[in-house]
Amino acid sequence: MLAIKGGKIFTMAGRPIDNGVLLIEKDKIKGVGRNIKIPRGTKVINAGGKFITPGLIDAHCHTAIFGEGSGYYDDLDGNEMTHPITPHLRALDAFNPNDMALPELVKAGVTTILTGPGSGNVVGGQSIVVKTVGRNVDRMVIKTPAGMKMALGQNPKKAYGGRNKIPSTRMGNAAVLRESLTKAQTYLKKWSDYNKKLKKDKAKAPEKDIKMEALGQVLKREIRARIHCHRSDDILTAIRIADEFKLNITIEHATEAAKIVDILAKKNIPCVVGPMMFDRLKEELKDRNLATPGILSKAGVKVAIQTDGMSSVQFLNISAALAVREGMPEEDALKAITINAAEIADVGDRVGSLEPGKDADVVIFSAHPLDVRNARTEIVIIDGQIVFKR
Repeated sequence: MLAIKGGKIFTMAGRPIDNGVLLIEKDKIKGVGRNIKIPRGTKVINAGGKFITPGLIDAHCHTAIFGEGSGYYDDLDGNEMTHPITPHLRALDAFNPNDMALPELVKAGVTTILTGPGSGNVVGGQSIVVKTVGRNVDRMVIKTPAGMKMALGQNPKKAYGGRNKIPSTRMGNAAVLRESLTKAQTYLKKWSDYNKKLKKDKAKAPEKDIKMEALGQVLKREIRARIHCHRSDDILTAIRIADEFKLNITIEHATEAAKIVDILAKKNIPCVVGPMMFDRLKEELKDRNLATPGILSKAGVKVAIQTDGMSSVQFLNISAALAVREGMPEEDALKAITINAAEIADVGDRVGSLEPGKDADVVIFSAHPLDVRNARTEIVIIDGQIVFKR
């Protein structure tokens, strides 16, 4: 057993606990509170004067999919831009556990990431949620698939418009997405009819189509559609299509989400906002506002803050601190990089808060984690094992 004693514990499941005890047994949290009895023989970490949080979580990045520090050709692994509809691609098959960015994330206290394809295609493929330590992705992964990457707006139309093929407009983006979802509906119905009436006659079984199988998971709401949108009109198109096909969606980036915050709040659509620290390299980013996460959270929208990066995921707490500086409540900002991020990534049963039964992913900071001048990671624990110690 391992116990962390003293310090201020941000459980993210209630009020912070001053001078508390966090008890870890193997890879799970055993107990947390002020009056937790520490069994004899337990290894004790004295965290007096420190700040203890769950492992930080980035709900949208491309770490270990786009290669870091290895040149242009590995960078291409993030976008299979040979067809605008590629739902059968799996981030699991591209993830490199030896990517040089991962140790930097661990050192920064980021213990879980949702990583996946880029936004070059209207349907880009399946994301995964992984821990940031390991040598085998099949052991690092905690959810696969963790969502279907989709994209509206500038990126896919730019990727294909130059080739004189659809989509070359925003209308084209929406049209090919609707077309593919309609095909998937037809595919699911064929299989449903077969299973109801003709299951014994294998010769009459429909032909398997792995693209339609993957999109079928989205239509059956088994996984979320994670839709890349910056402009408010693209966000409204995403909502329109989600309503038509009854999809469970998140809005990724959400640059202009504040313009339609009332609609997002009413429809209870989560937003994964960011990157906060990025140049305005395209027209869609001209109205980027560091106040957006706070505007959304104050209106009741569930918000996660993302970096959209590779090694820049290590600056996740800095992004949250910038949101606080621009008006986001401090507690909401911490939730945006812990429990909210976990729940939006559909792994809130495993990570994101310090509660009995959850994975023992813990960070001990020298100061409040959003005090970026003074907060340094002292100890990082993943699955009950100390993976970084300063």
